[in-house]
Amino acid sequence: MIKLEICCYSISCALVAQKAGADRIELCASPSEGGVTPSFGALQHARQCLSIPVHPIVRPRGGDFCYSNTDFDVMKNDVARIRDMGFSGVVFGVLNEDGHIDRLRMRQLMSLSGSMQVTFHRAFDMCFNPHVALAQLTELGVQRILTSGQQQNAELGLPLLKELLQASQGPIIMPGAGVRISNISKFLEMGVTEVHSSASRIVPSSMKYRKAGMTMSSDDSDVDEYAYHCVDGQLVESMKGVISLVRRKE
Repeated sequence: MIKLEICCYSISCALVAQKAGADRIELCASPSEGGVTPSFGALQHARQCLSIPVHPIVRPRGGDFCYSNTDFDVMKNDVARIRDMGFSGVVFGVLNEDGHIDRLRMRQLMSLSGSMQVTFHRAFDMCFNPHVALAQLTELGVQRILTSGQQQNAELGLPLLKELLQASQGPIIMPGAGVRISNISKFLEMGVTEVHSSASRIVPSSMKYRKAGMTMSSDDSDVDEYAYHCVDGQLVESMKGVISLVRRKE
């Protein structure tokens, strides 16, 4: 069975994705930073409201994936909390300063994860040698790798994705970043068993009053504070429809 994982930045989005037929949710916060650890309130609400598997991301900040001792302590606490809350999986990734998998820290996080499935996120796309990284993550027991094939989007990364899919002796290779209805068939034809998409659209604010010239960032005056990302349920349904067609052909 080919699974569709949807990246969601709120519980409202996750509920839309679930209703539209998503197989799993990657729960994050802060789309502008590419996803960071969701709040405790969001985690708690996810456990109460969602029936499909939810895998929260553990990422203490935006930017690179080489963390200070303090950042790493936060990650360990978050992984333990997510485990104790009963989530079926968790998403994280740690690199060292040379761009290699930080195996020492990954072993600690893997140990804290207990029986949860572990997805190594797109830190993989920042690593020095993807084939060495695949071998190391296999040895660590990682369940899946979310990757764009070390390109800005997964369609550009198709050549490496094919290599990784053929080479993997363990982790599921899950394409993500720019996977949408217009190109999902390219990944399915390649033989993947899981795909990752945000399937999102920009939703305008319901506010009638608009404070002109104000943003929450002093560094970026182009940010639109009166719009936000949300999962598009019709897109999710359409992507599931394409997956079903591929499955019937098999």
